[in-house]
Amino acid sequence: MEEIDQRDGRTWGIFCHLGALSIYLGVPLGNILVPLIIWLLKKDDLPLVDEHGKQSLNFQISLMLFAVITAIVYVVVLMGLYLVTAAYFPRVALVFIPLLFAAFLIVHLVFTITAAIKAGNGEVYRYPLAIRFIK
Repeated sequence: MEEIDQRDGRTWGIFCHLGALSIYLGVPLGNILVPLIIWLLKKDDLPLVDEHGKQSLNFQISLMLFAVITAIVYVVVLMGLYLVTAAYFPRVALVFIPLLFAAFLIVHLVFTITAAIKAGNGEVYRYPLAIRFIK
């Protein structure tokens, strides 16, 4: 019975992490909602899912927060550049916007997939850069 719980814990732990990728399928806030739903449904039955769910949610919320802050700073900087000199505005926007999106995408994919692999091995992955909102 304990072996089945371990296997179930690993499987649902993987889903906690990979569920965050649902945002790329067009699910609004899927990166937070899917892990949250899995965590809420399974955390009391499977201790491993409790830990994986917390880790996934903390990272997804942190990354979303970082993206929003970055976007706000970016807009303020672009507005400042535009007010100072409109000549640089299009070039700066065309270069940095795709780079910022690519950086967040790569970080999200690499860390999420790494966490899912660790969950499959029964290990808990501590996401770098994650703020511990849920302890």
